Amino acid sequence: MIADIQRESSAANLPGDEQLTLWAATALAEIKPDAELCIVLIDEAESQELNAQYRGKDYPTNVLSFPFEQPEGIDPAELGDIANVIGDMLICAQVVQREAAEQGKSPEAHWAHMVVHGCLHLCGYDHIEDDEAEEMENLERAILKKLGYPDPYLVTE
Repeated sequence: MIADIQRESSAANLPGDEQLTLWAATALAEIKPDAELCIVLIDEAESQELNAQYRGKDYPTNVLSFPFEQPEGIDPAELGDIANVIGDMLICAQVVQREAAEQGKSPEAHWAHMVVHGCLHLCGYDHIEDDEAEEMENLERAILKKLGYPDPYLVTE
């Protein structure tokens, strides 16, 4: 797995490149082990702009995933160096940090969850329908467990 990490966020206390790469590699190990992706850490203004533009939702969000779409009429064998590219994942640092605090989670565990979540979206997983959500959440739980993090969907009171 190859991850291109880009830091466009002014936020403090961001995970290191090694952590981001480990989380992504673990998420993709059994699905697309040779994957190449770009992880971009962004701020709220850019997240809100992109979320409004691409999803019609005018607020910043934690993760935006843009899967690579193979051009029509191109044989996958002709793609060469980009054959393993799965897409771009943009993570809004401030939203992730705020959510971790609001949900009583460690920032590191929540960052790991967001990277895993985004990777699964890049691989075609979704959570719109209940059965899709259950499948995706179960995968997230299993991957995060391998990484030593708790179940991100466990509700604590």
